[in-house]
Amino acid sequence: MILSRIDQALFDPAIKVRNFLDRFPKIYNIYMIAMCSTIAGMMFGFDISSMSAFIGTDSYINFFDNPGSTIQGFITSCMALGSFFGSIASSFVSEPFGRRFSLLVCSFFWMVGAAIQSSSQNRAQLIIGRLISGIGVGFGSSVAPIYGAELAPRKIRGLIGGLFQFSVTLGILIMFYISYGLGKIDGVASFRIAWGLQIIPGLILFTACFFIPESPRWLAKRDFWDDTEYIIAKIQAHGDKDDPDVLIEIGEIKDQLLVEESANSIGYATLFTRKYFRRTFTAISSQIWQQLTGMNVMMYYIVYVFQMAGFTGDTNLIASSIQYVLNVVMTIPALLLLDRVGRRPLLIVGAICMMAFQFGVAGTLAVHSVPWPDSGNESVNIQIPDTKMYASRGVIACCYLFVCSFASTWGVGIWVYCAEIWGDSRISQRGNALSTAANWIFNFAIGMYTPSGFKNISWKTYIIYGVFCFFMTVHVFFGFPETRGKRWEEIGQMWDENVPAWQSRSWTPIIPINPETEKAARISLEREEKRRASSVVRPSISDPSV
Repeated sequence: MILSRIDQALFDPAIKVRNFLDRFPKIYNIYMIAMCSTIAGMMFGFDISSMSAFIGTDSYINFFDNPGSTIQGFITSCMALGSFFGSIASSFVSEPFGRRFSLLVCSFFWMVGAAIQSSSQNRAQLIIGRLISGIGVGFGSSVAPIYGAELAPRKIRGLIGGLFQFSVTLGILIMFYISYGLGKIDGVASFRIAWGLQIIPGLILFTACFFIPESPRWLAKRDFWDDTEYIIAKIQAHGDKDDPDVLIEIGEIKDQLLVEESANSIGYATLFTRKYFRRTFTAISSQIWQQLTGMNVMMYYIVYVFQMAGFTGDTNLIASSIQYVLNVVMTIPALLLLDRVGRRPLLIVGAICMMAFQFGVAGTLAVHSVPWPDSGNESVNIQIPDTKMYASRGVIACCYLFVCSFASTWGVGIWVYCAEIWGDSRISQRGNALSTAANWIFNFAIGMYTPSGFKNISWKTYIIYGVFCFFMTVHVFFGFPETRGKRWEEIGQMWDENVPAWQSRSWTPIIPINPETEKAARISLEREEKRRASSVVRPSISDPSV
């Protein structure tokens, strides 16, 4: 037994990677760990505002030969295309090599892509750089939420999961103001410096991966139980291995691993079997609906939107920045409400509000805008005249309220929901990777479509997104079960029993979990494991030289 473990440590590449990363001191504060891992979300935010801030500037338009609506749509959305492939590939790295190594891969691709973008000489090089950066974001967006969910104590799992979206919004805000300042530079240096600065969050994440612990669930799958217990105890009980929460967590991991003996045969096809199809469909749908709200229209092309409302130059950029501030501020209430109100109420109310504000933008532009054939941008062919500033303010107000509605509901809620909805750890990583890939492919499609949509149907584009918001409201009510406050096993049982989504909030399992009985069982299992382990030597964090 000892020889086989040593052989594994010597010849298994995954163990070599783990041992190398474990040579560095670790931080065990869950909030600090989450801040490090969710830098992957901040990268995505950096990309959104670094592009949206420059697509309307003369230096960008002239250097890239006045890109039309189609090619600009592809330039903007190719990052999401790269993220689609990165999301699919992430599980093939995260499962064998661990969550930290996947985050290292994320930061590596992001930095390479940012360097290529910053040195772009033509459209082709810019597109290649954005594709490579997208691969990194795809890895990060698939792995970071799962990593946080696997490390976080149950009581704050919603909060920790929501920090990913908060990091996205913070990245958008920070990079927008950086880009706004650099936009005052005359010439190509404005966007080159902004895109080059994107290397910084990638470098921070790359360095942080050496100081954060590995996921205890991944370690348990590799049979490193000493390290699993150590990490959980340090995070949840300041190192007290006899703490009841620690014992319960260890016991749950053991129970899940008992049914994971068949996990090696599980692939993406398993997600579409009869047992798992409904949860797969729900997770993929939720990520698709998040994109079909039209939020990325307000993020990527906010400059175009405000040009239609009659705002140009610095006035446009300042108005845009207010929207980004609201996006960050209104994410905070969602972090607090997810674990109090629940997932379903937030998603339903958010969808209804977004529908109203999309229709508000469409209606105001339909009534008060006039043709603007000489705008200099084929995607912007209408504008509200100066004589109707009240209508311009109405469009801006609807945009602001839309962003507030999204940020406080769907922005945070979907990332948390998709990380916890599976109820079966055998499929959670691949399931989350697949649903995230669906998010990115629709992100790509919307980025491609929107400039052409503005060109061909102008204000009617907003009606399409408003209709989508109506249908997602109906889908959430009838198809999205409530997961707030439910244990992992209870969520799985809820799916197996086909509990109607509108009854899931008050549903209780047939065999409720008795905390006291469970605690006693966990303590018993823990003592038995310690007794068995006392005669076996295992490489651990405390012995990295093996």
